[in-house]
Amino acid sequence: MISLLVSRGLQSVLIVALVVTFSFLLIHSAPGDPFAGALDNPRVSAGVRARLRAEYGLDRPLPEQFGKYVSQLARGNLGWSFSRGRPVREVLADVLPRTLLLMGTALLASFLIGVAVATVQVSRRGTALDRFLDRASLFFASMPDFWLAILILLAFSYWLPLFPIGGAADAVMHDSLSAPGRLADSLWHLALPAGTLTLLFASGIARFQRGALLDVMPLDFIRTARGKGLRERHILLRHAMRNALLTLITLIGLSFPDLLTGAVFIEKVFAWPGMGLTTVDAVGARDYPLVIACVIVGSVLVVLGSLLADLLYRWADPRLRER
Repeated sequence: MISLLVSRGLQSVLIVALVVTFSFLLIHSAPGDPFAGALDNPRVSAGVRARLRAEYGLDRPLPEQFGKYVSQLARGNLGWSFSRGRPVREVLADVLPRTLLLMGTALLASFLIGVAVATVQVSRRGTALDRFLDRASLFFASMPDFWLAILILLAFSYWLPLFPIGGAADAVMHDSLSAPGRLADSLWHLALPAGTLTLLFASGIARFQRGALLDVMPLDFIRTARGKGLRERHILLRHAMRNALLTLITLIGLSFPDLLTGAVFIEKVFAWPGMGLTTVDAVGARDYPLVIACVIVGSVLVVLGSLLADLLYRWADPRLRER
C-alpha cells in the first residue's frame, strides 16, 4: 500500500507539473493580455501601456515569466487575479467549495440512481420497463451538457417557475433567514444544476452497470446459487452486484474528469458561482494567474479521483492486495 501511494504520488506530481507548464504556455500564447481592454483604448498613452506591462512582468521574455511563476507557486503563492482585484487564493477559497458541493451531490446521486436503475433493469430484463429505462438512459446519456441544462432551465425556471433562474443563494434574503431557512434556500438553488449533472451521469452509469450485471448473471456461481434455491433478488444484490463492483469502481475514477468538465457548462448556464464559471470568466478576461490556478486545482481533483479508484480496486479485489 505504501509503495502504491509513493508511486502514485510521484506520478501525480509529474502530471500536475506538466499541466502547469502546458496551461502557462497556452494561455500566454493566446491573443491579448489581462490589460487588452484598457490598452486598446486610443486615449491610453504608450507610456501608460508600457508601465502596466512592466509592473506585472508581462514585458519580460516568456521563459523568464514562467520561471518567476514557478518560483512563486513553489512558495504557495498563486498570484494576483487581475479581473477580481484580489489574490487568486482568496478567489479559489470562495468558489471551490461551491463546485465541490455541486460535484459531490451529483456524484452521490448519480451512482445511487444509476445502480438502482441498472438493478431494476436486470431484474426485469426483457420487459417493457427494461426497454423504457434503457431508451431513457440512452436519451440522457447522448444529450450535450449545455443543451440539457438550457432545456431544464427553461422548463423549471421560466415555463414552470418552480426554481430560481441562477445563483447559489438568494442575494437579498439569504443572510436574513434562519439557519434552516438558509439551508433550504441553498438546496433550492442547488436543485437544478445538481439535478442536471445527475441526469447526465446517472444514465451512463446505469448503462455500464447493467452491462456488467448481465455479464455476471450467466456465470457458474450464479447458477449454483439458483440451484441452492436462493431468491433471484438475493442472488442479484448479494452475489452478482459484488462481482460487478469493479465496473462501478472504474466509473468512479472516470467520473471525476467528466464531472469537472460538465460542471463548467452547468455552472455557466445556471450562473452557479463555482470554479467552472470562474474559469470561463477568467479565460475571457485573460486573467492568467486565475486561469492557471483553476486548471491546477482541476488536475489535482482528477488525480485524486484516479488514486481513489486505485485504492478501491485494492479493497475490492484481494488479488491486487497480494501484489
